Amino acid sequence: MENELKNCQDTENTQNDESGGDANAQNIKDFGMTDVENPRGNIHTLTIVGQVEGHMLLPSQNKSTKYEHVLPLLVSIEQNEKVDGLLVVLNTIGGDVEAGLAISEMIASMQKPTVSLVLGGGHSIGVPLAVSAKRSFIVPSATMTIHPIRMNGTVIGVPQTYEYFNKMQERVVNFVVKNSGIKKEVFTELMMKTGEIANDVGCILLGDEAVNCGLVDEVGGIREALECLYSMIEQEKEEN
Repeated sequence: MENELKNCQDTENTQNDESGGDANAQNIKDFGMTDVENPRGNIHTLTIVGQVEGHMLLPSQNKSTKYEHVLPLLVSIEQNEKVDGLLVVLNTIGGDVEAGLAISEMIASMQKPTVSLVLGGGHSIGVPLAVSAKRSFIVPSATMTIHPIRMNGTVIGVPQTYEYFNKMQERVVNFVVKNSGIKKEVFTELMMKTGEIANDVGCILLGDEAVNCGLVDEVGGIREALECLYSMIEQEKEEN
């Protein structure tokens, strides 16, 4: 009888492990996110790729990150006692300003350790997303595009439109300056630079350049980002 009970428990544990693995694989497939268990701490990996989708749906062939998926996910991560830290992996061309800022504000206000890693690109609204974590990393080959706020579609040519764009831009600038080491004058100068982007103003920074101007904390890859996150988790456990 005891052997039968033990066999039943072993079968149930195996099924739970398999279902947990299947759920993790499904999360990677559907949302580009996964949970990693480690003796040093359990981390949740969130990927922000393609274009950040706002209130308007993007075409189905576009790679996109939907803010209505990410926002409740961040709430659950912050409240989940089993999750010790968050790793945000970025390869984005930018997207909706308000959606990107909403995600950035959520990450910046989290109490748990957070680390961001820019791979490929962290362009446009990807800049606030990259600096929103407590520590930010960028690989040497990655780039970050900084430019003024832009809008597609019909624009009414009145002073109020300019004021609206100016306020939107100030929100982005103030957030980036508050959550990174770059000075406001430097960031504004980079945003208004001419001659680097065809038919537009702004500039493109490589990994080393983003670190040198204070926009990103360190040059590094996945190894450095994970080591930093685990160190932050260990420090938090010691303090508590």
